[in-house]
Amino acid sequence: MRVAILDDLHDVWASTDDVRRLRERAAVEVFTAPFGSPAVLRGFDALIANRERTRFTRELLEQLADVRLIVQTGNHAAHIDLAAARECGIVVAQASGGYSIGAAELAIGLALALMRRIPEQDAAVRRGDWQTPTTPVLHGKTLGVIGFGRVGSHVARIGHAFGMRVLGWSPRLTDAGAAVAGAERCDLDALLAQADVVTIHASLTPTSRGLLDARRLALMKPSAYLVNTARGPIVDEKALLTALTERRIAGAGLDVFDVEPLPAGHRFTGLDNVVLTPHLGWPTDDGYRRFAAAACEVLFAHLEGRPVPTFEEHDHLRP
Repeated sequence: MRVAILDDLHDVWASTDDVRRLRERAAVEVFTAPFGSPAVLRGFDALIANRERTRFTRELLEQLADVRLIVQTGNHAAHIDLAAARECGIVVAQASGGYSIGAAELAIGLALALMRRIPEQDAAVRRGDWQTPTTPVLHGKTLGVIGFGRVGSHVARIGHAFGMRVLGWSPRLTDAGAAVAGAERCDLDALLAQADVVTIHASLTPTSRGLLDARRLALMKPSAYLVNTARGPIVDEKALLTALTERRIAGAGLDVFDVEPLPAGHRFTGLDNVVLTPHLGWPTDDGYRRFAAAACEVLFAHLEGRPVPTFEEHDHLRP
């Protein structure tokens, strides 16, 4: 079997133990840059899709004549035309791995950076300034967690450890499910109105796209901060820019955007109440190792004739 590992822009997959094991059973080629023409993928039986960097449109899938299996890392497949894949006889398998800790830690890090004005304080020290304005702390504040899966529940636990009151919202969240992570289940609008920090950890689906629109952003307190390490389009970007520019909310920590990479000169880059990171939530050393382990396990199962988990089976469209 020939396997292509796509979009390894950090050039780390080849060094993992699991890929070394895979090489003992299959011919593996790692692409550390976008593959360009679909013709490059001729002759490959399986692809490992590293996150959502390649959009598997119907047009692309129809050109992958030899591919029978796409192993998608992570929990999202909105970038894959699953119906077209089925029609082309391509199984789209899920290798969720585990990057919830990295994304959760980043969310709390962005909250700290915003509330303690860490980028601003760093710049002040470099200028030779020392006395700077006082800042709030997380302890005693209210954290609102939107999306209560693995990442959201981990964020809730961290917030609880900081001494925060934690509110959680997800369409199927129960009181018991929230309590396990030290949180209280709350209606979304009530969460937005009460939280000092709102952090988003929902999947991007047709129902979650634009979930935080102008009306819902207006529910937030002027002193509140928004953190998004999930997916950019969950928040109405135009409405968020207005809220930030007019100081209707205190600030935002953004790791994800409508268009990535963030275009040069984007309005976010000119705002002093925003902390920006380049989609750092998932690419950690530990995260890559977990992705590699999960993806290779799917391929081993495929080679041995065992069933593999698919996105249809995991109902990935649920936020």
